[in-house]
Amino acid sequence: MPNSVTPTHCPYCALQCGMNLTPAPDGTVEVSERADFPVNRGALCGKGRTAPAVLSSRVRLTSPLVRSGGTLVPASWDEALDRIAEGLSRTRTEHGPDACGVFGGGGLTNEKAYTLGKFARVVLGTSQIDYNGRFCMSSAAAGGMKAFGLDRGLPFPLEDIPKSGCVILVGSNLAETMPPSLRFFTELKENGGTLIVVDPRRTKTAEQADLHLMPRPGTDLALALGLLHLVVAEGRADEAYIGERTVGWEDARAAAMAHWPEYVERITGVPVPQLRETVRMFCEPESAMVLTARGPEQQSKGTDTVSAWINLCLATGRAGRPYSGYGCLTGQGNGQGGREHGQKADQLPGYRKLDDPAARAHVAEVWGVDPDALPGPGRSAYELLDALGTDIKSLLLMGSNPVVSAPRAAHIEERIKSLDFLAVCDVVLSETAALADVVLPVTQWAEETGTTTNLEGRVLLRRQAITPPDGIRSDLEVLHGLADRLGVEKGFPTDPEEVFEELRRASAGGPADYSGITYRRLAEENGVFWPCPTPGKDVPAGDHDVHPGTPRLFLERFAHPDGRARFVPVSHRAIAEEPDAEYPVLLTTGRVVAQYQSGAQTRRVDELNAAAPGPFVELHPRLAERLGAAEGDPVAVVSRRGRAVAPARITLGIRPDTVFMPFHWYGEGRANTLTNPALDPTSRMPEFKACAVRLETVER
Repeated sequence: MPNSVTPTHCPYCALQCGMNLTPAPDGTVEVSERADFPVNRGALCGKGRTAPAVLSSRVRLTSPLVRSGGTLVPASWDEALDRIAEGLSRTRTEHGPDACGVFGGGGLTNEKAYTLGKFARVVLGTSQIDYNGRFCMSSAAAGGMKAFGLDRGLPFPLEDIPKSGCVILVGSNLAETMPPSLRFFTELKENGGTLIVVDPRRTKTAEQADLHLMPRPGTDLALALGLLHLVVAEGRADEAYIGERTVGWEDARAAAMAHWPEYVERITGVPVPQLRETVRMFCEPESAMVLTARGPEQQSKGTDTVSAWINLCLATGRAGRPYSGYGCLTGQGNGQGGREHGQKADQLPGYRKLDDPAARAHVAEVWGVDPDALPGPGRSAYELLDALGTDIKSLLLMGSNPVVSAPRAAHIEERIKSLDFLAVCDVVLSETAALADVVLPVTQWAEETGTTTNLEGRVLLRRQAITPPDGIRSDLEVLHGLADRLGVEKGFPTDPEEVFEELRRASAGGPADYSGITYRRLAEENGVFWPCPTPGKDVPAGDHDVHPGTPRLFLERFAHPDGRARFVPVSHRAIAEEPDAEYPVLLTTGRVVAQYQSGAQTRRVDELNAAAPGPFVELHPRLAERLGAAEGDPVAVVSRRGRAVAPARITLGIRPDTVFMPFHWYGEGRANTLTNPALDPTSRMPEFKACAVRLETVER
């Protein structure tokens, strides 16, 4: 590659911040500001600034590894690919195609996610594919589909936030998880708008709020219902909007009216005056938004919780109006695109449903296969991982580290160890990769070209800036090589633009229609919002023959056939595991600014490790006093699933009945050893955000 500046995007969160990369004479890569990209306008967090550190051969994989005598040793690419093909083929022959599992990641480009889904269904013939994005925003996706008929994280650009009159931010600490986005909320306040933060901790984000509500973990559903009750009781519902643009109001209103303010205060711990002030702040401006993140979504009732917040928006006439509405803050870099193009157990490219005959026929035609040959829906992410070693004998895993990130993680580690065969494609030797029979070193963000879709639904072009080291191949090359070895010689190109051209055809006419998007447009226009269909033949040639993309959804109609949004009646119910005498405290989990997800990459960056060297247990002084723990003392957190030990961090910024642990680390501080895999019945989201624990002091 030439020694020049390449405009591209950060490999981490769903902001997909713009940055410039320049190869340096010493072989390193320099990051510089890219002010033209509207999401971050040049600003980068520490993770983005230090992202090139993982390109170093000091921390990344540089050769295929195969297990020999219990140890992973270097091998040739041919040997490694042959072993994977043999392992998968043997499993199919002995146990059938559904004994082969495929597990993807929310960091894979659209091209990789699309090809991985195609590989699972066409080459392996398995229904057993899902991805770690199931653990991210699946509850919001399910709630959005029910209400609006379409799921796109944000139905408007981030630049609309400062123009709103009020934003309720539910369960998001974006000051640490997406720092460059905080400026939109700062501008909101500078413009006279107000910010309400809902979080059981006084986070850096909550410190910016005009009003901070601190509900008990797992009670966000009751909180939203209580607010809707007050909207009705105070006569603040927009009856004209409800009549013109929605259906189902009567049942949703009746359900909300059972949640009177004092009852909600008892459930949530949020005082009634704060509930009333929230309703006033939300309803008085001309425009307002509700934005949710993992806090309310990672619950066994996450879909209902999202529905309750959407009901609040619909009842007050907020959704589908300028600078208003409901949105989800997608977490992973390509969590949005990853679920649109075939990694999820029940979906085909273009956000089509796998059990829809018309969808199957369309995609099968693009793939050149018989629709009847496509498998049906398979298991969701946790259920797939839980079936490893029993129903599922072999697993191909790309871009995920479930040994750290999955709920009940120690159990999932044992399931992975019980597999007959495990193959992992990754940039680094993660804790999961270390258990594999074959590990393949693959290219990463700066070494390859591909598209991602950020939290706004903006499709972006990540450009290759440097040449990958010798011995490294792309995931597309891996899937091509495996397909060839498994008897499918065509249909798995290695050029990302060629894959994207096929993805365009496969998505055409679907809810997530990318057919009007090209690499050229993405380069010239700084991204294009989907849906962006190809214009029909009756559109005149010239300036009007290119669809502009859709930055703002629902302004004229919602995506249901009648154009109306749906109220979904929901009622409060308890979390799956309430505290009791044996486990009297609630645990909630989350992230810290210097680490990302399972930490597989960020824990290899010296600057980030210095800022966040390890796990901790955040607890209130009253709880610490009862335990007899001082700042920095090791504390054991014990649930019905496991035990984790980390230093105490004592703060007034958390509820006295709650403890918090970040989940980025393996070892004795592995927080997800504790978390509850109880699943939402609709989204199949595990309940990461609330489980019962007890605390113990630890002698050192």
